[in-house]
Amino acid sequence: MKHIVPLALVGILSATPITAQSEEEEGKDLMERGMELLFEGLREEMSPALKQMRELADDYGPALFSFLEEMGPAFGEMLDDVKDWASYHPPEVLPNGDIIIRKKIRPEPKPEADPAPVPELPPQGQTDL
Repeated sequence: MKHIVPLALVGILSATPITAQSEEEEGKDLMERGMELLFEGLREEMSPALKQMRELADDYGPALFSFLEEMGPAFGEMLDDVKDWASYHPPEVLPNGDIIIRKKIRPEPKPEADPAPVPELPPQGQTDL
């Protein structure tokens, strides 16, 4: 009888980590499943937008590639010359096909007016009569 109690105690204590481990694994499985469901939902929501982007890339990709191939070096030089794009209006296309990018005219800051001079007071004790 004395031998049964320690053996039962050892058996119970050794079984506890197994159940804790299985609960931990079960928690990981639930987290993994939750993440899978989240990403699956995102994929379903983004699918139409990605499809439209792919169609746009198919439609405009070759023309854009050709434009960059021909105009890339000149465009790079222009980017180096222009420091602040906020100083320019959006490009305008003229009827003859020319493209104009006009610089915004910003009013020059007005110099602050000098405050009115304060008259000097005579020293105390002296009065002008």
